[in-house]
Amino acid sequence: MKPSQFHVLCLLSFAMISLDVMGVFGQLESPEGASSSGEQGQTSLDESFSAKPEDFVQLSGDDATHFQYRFRSFYFSRDDFDGSRKEAWAMGGWIGAQTSYLGDRISFGVTGYTSQKVTGEPDEDGTGLLETGQEGFTVLGEAYADIRVADEIYFNVGRKEYDTTYINENDSRMLPNTFEAATVLGAQPFGSSGGTIRYGGGYFHRIKDRSSDDFISMSVAAGAPVERGVIAGGAIYETDEFSLGAINYLSPDVINIFYTEMKVTAPISDDLRPRVAFQYSNQRSAGDDLLTGSEFDAHQAGIKAELPIGPALFTTAWTNAWGDSGLRSPWSGYPGFTAVQAGDFNRQGEEAFLYRVAYDFETIPGFSAYALWVQGSDPDTADSFARDEGDLNLQWAPPEGFLDGLAFRVRYAQVDEKGPLDRERDDFRLILNYGREW
Repeated sequence: MKPSQFHVLCLLSFAMISLDVMGVFGQLESPEGASSSGEQGQTSLDESFSAKPEDFVQLSGDDATHFQYRFRSFYFSRDDFDGSRKEAWAMGGWIGAQTSYLGDRISFGVTGYTSQKVTGEPDEDGTGLLETGQEGFTVLGEAYADIRVADEIYFNVGRKEYDTTYINENDSRMLPNTFEAATVLGAQPFGSSGGTIRYGGGYFHRIKDRSSDDFISMSVAAGAPVERGVIAGGAIYETDEFSLGAINYLSPDVINIFYTEMKVTAPISDDLRPRVAFQYSNQRSAGDDLLTGSEFDAHQAGIKAELPIGPALFTTAWTNAWGDSGLRSPWSGYPGFTAVQAGDFNRQGEEAFLYRVAYDFETIPGFSAYALWVQGSDPDTADSFARDEGDLNLQWAPPEGFLDGLAFRVRYAQVDEKGPLDRERDDFRLILNYGREW
């Protein structure tokens, strides 16, 4: 079957699926639309340290057990620089529950996940939708206890989803990452300006990657030949117009990752509120240097400016990576301001500029689109060349009515490499989500 025919088949199938389930489930989450310039799979620092599971909005208060259901269908096709092809279509999702707080102190949660193959040839493996060999899988991804230590202070232990900058769900394929960990998350008011400090810390033992049913050591997932966990901790202070925070991750004898971020909003008027953000990452070897066998030290700094005007959002960003290594993201999506659909632009010595326009179409409720361009420079490493990427994203997520809960997304990216031979990577994705929480 030709690729174009397959895309049409996917669209028709998605349409029939949505007609079959519409009206049965309520909305699980509200897609950002044009209000955010964040990339799918990323977590910014001001989205970190959530004290309660984000998916379980407390619809009925803490005295009720909450359930969530998510159906997902995902088609992925990539033609890579070397002429290889990665293609698969999978269906699945997850269903979970969290009990009420027994004695006002302890709650339990479980979530089961599945990703099953619809199509996928063995020689086109590597999409991240299925296990190695294009095999479907099912896994108990969450099984945890959530203990309310005090107001707005929670201790969690077990298997669970987490969202921080370098340990997060990376939910840009069929299923999210989950982790075996013990953590404390909390929040408290701070200062006279109405600000809040949110904080979190803990020990992350193992990770279930988004395309696997196995939980493996955090250090093994990073590429080290030993088993080590990750000690993480950080905090963020935020008001309506300002936020500043930092977080550190240490895998002993493997790697230390430090990240800090600041965001400022300038309220010129009620309708004009430009925003600017700054970020810095440092990654270095730790202890016995077991990740690469030698010391390394890598950095990336970035600036991002956003200008919302009515239903439009204009964004520009710059990042620069330096040091004696490229940067890594072994347990998450990469948080760089110029990291987009197909490229992270974080190779050693790489500088990148991003230009992005997003728009919410008010005449079609729930329909939004964005287009972006990233221009990258030549990295410092041999046989690495400058790359540019252009992305187009279309999303329809009806906010109300009998289609409430449906989100359909089309994503396309093209990466151009400017080496001795100009090469291209084409990345095409169709995603349908439908969910309910009750």
